[in-house]
Amino acid sequence: MHVVVNAAMSADGKLSTRRREQVRISGSEDFARVDRLRADSDAVLVGIGTVLADDPHLTLDDADLREQRRARDEPAHPARVVVDSTGRIPLDARILDDAATTYVLLSNDASEERRASIDAAGAEVVVAGEDRVSLPAALDALDAHGVSELMVEGGGEIIYSLFAADLVDELSVYVGSLVLGGRDAPTLVDGPGFVDEPPELSLRDVQRVDDGVLLRYDVRGR
Repeated sequence: MHVVVNAAMSADGKLSTRRREQVRISGSEDFARVDRLRADSDAVLVGIGTVLADDPHLTLDDADLREQRRARDEPAHPARVVVDSTGRIPLDARILDDAATTYVLLSNDASEERRASIDAAGAEVVVAGEDRVSLPAALDALDAHGVSELMVEGGGEIIYSLFAADLVDELSVYVGSLVLGGRDAPTLVDGPGFVDEPPELSLRDVQRVDDGVLLRYDVRGR
């Protein structure tokens, strides 16, 4: 499986404010780029924190991109994936509608009752890991469902976990022209952080987009 992490952050590396509310960091040109990246993916993955904070739909906005996918005998929208160890996803979340297939990745800590409720709400449930989702096992399960190109849209905890498990192949970061600040504001890569042997990147491309900069990296050793 090929895993691309894509995110937009402020000039000081924040994904959002300390309130963890949705902030417009990029503009229309970058939104169109993200839509194209989604269209080229088999699935788009987010963590439960992103679902609870933003209630994203994660579908394609551009009708032409949907038609191009249909012409390739693919669903109009890529599949959607939520990492949700204990099953906290609201059953009325937009990501659970029938616009596209949705996989909810749970751990064994999620009760049987909760698993059944999420399944009944329209998701395909994947159980991997004991008290937390095992991302290597979960991605193997997604691969078995035909997901070979996976786009990751955050948040910072999930991005950290994927890097820690050596599962990331590429990183695309849009750096916007604003400063958010805040010691408690989420960053691109949260979690406990790396002290020994942090992941190393190789800069592939730099491009001005809207009023910001798009940086594209390959992960060394992948």
